[in-house]
Amino acid sequence: MAHTGAPLHQAEPPGIEEIPRVGAKPDAHLYRHAMTVDKAARAAINGQKPCVLWFTGLSGAGKSTVADLVEQQLHALGKRTMILDGDNVRHGLNRDLGFSDADRIENIRRVGEVARLMVDAGLIVLVSFISPFRSERQMVRTLMEPSEFLEIFVDASLEICEARDPKGLYRKARAGQLPNFTGIDSRYEPPSAPELRLPAGEASPEVLAEQVMALLRARAML
Repeated sequence: MAHTGAPLHQAEPPGIEEIPRVGAKPDAHLYRHAMTVDKAARAAINGQKPCVLWFTGLSGAGKSTVADLVEQQLHALGKRTMILDGDNVRHGLNRDLGFSDADRIENIRRVGEVARLMVDAGLIVLVSFISPFRSERQMVRTLMEPSEFLEIFVDASLEICEARDPKGLYRKARAGQLPNFTGIDSRYEPPSAPELRLPAGEASPEVLAEQVMALLRARAML
């Protein structure tokens, strides 16, 4: 765009607020436009309270299985939902990311922003990601309203997950074929105060899914 000689930063147009930039130099030309149809209007037309159910835990704990069962129950109730699954998202949006700490952080940052947009669209969003670092899960929480983010810890020990090993990933990690594998040579930081802890080593996925539904009912989300 050619520079016309006009001042680079003029008064903000009505209904527009400047976007805060975290970790980057603010761009004087970047603004957030205030739309007329907002999150509350979309939630009302959907007839539901939008939220994020954030399933975290080790690989093999059962996050995707439980999230899928919960979505089936929500769908049967006529709720509008979307699942963001870690493996699936890495086939598309995050296919350029690896498994270094920096890439894991960026992985969660992107998914958190997508989840926020889906909440703004009035959806119930089920996110199934290992999301090993507390700081990144907290970062996603801050993107939402306080009642919109429900952290669900799918709690199965490393021993149980390694014994299950449904994808053979632990075997490969132990053989040195998968560096930076969570639980083996990359840390997992369990939630300190999740909205719900699921004892995934003690109960069936169906029972765990019912516990999630009970949480939603208790919080008047259904």
